Amino acid sequence: MVVIGVVVLALAAAGGWMFLSKKNAAALDDEEEEEVAAVVAEPTGPPTYLPLDNMVVNLADPGGERVAQIGITLELTGVPEVEKVKAYLPTIRSDVLLLVSQRTADELLSREGKEKLAEDILASSSRHFNKPAAPAGKKDKKAAAKGGANGNPVRGVLFSSFIVQ
Repeated sequence: MVVIGVVVLALAAAGGWMFLSKKNAAALDDEEEEEVAAVVAEPTGPPTYLPLDNMVVNLADPGGERVAQIGITLELTGVPEVEKVKAYLPTIRSDVLLLVSQRTADELLSREGKEKLAEDILASSSRHFNKPAAPAGKKDKKAAAKGGANGNPVRGVLFSSFIVQ
């Protein structure tokens, strides 16, 4: 009788432990999902724009006679980020000049070339801030969300003028 009582008590304890551990795991998962959802949420207000001065750049065409005049506006996540980005404007501008000078006129005249340039400028300007790697798993998504909220203030690159001569 004593052995049966001990076995029943052990089974009850094991069952209670499993029930509580599953309940705690589910609660932790819900908290993580809520935290990620709260951090990943896009800003609800209008975006903030920071125009850069127009740039004239020699292109990588043979002969070096082609130039591009480009006006760029950075789309930021909000007003407080303007000063954060302004601190890096000289290096961002230098990176943009280097990126454009590596292109040919044919590349820049196509829509795909302009879109690729915008992506490259965004990536280049983002390297100055805490930009997370591309998320792969649940933990990576959480890290990316946290980095996106307080890391990279540059959300997009827009062209205000684009002339290739």
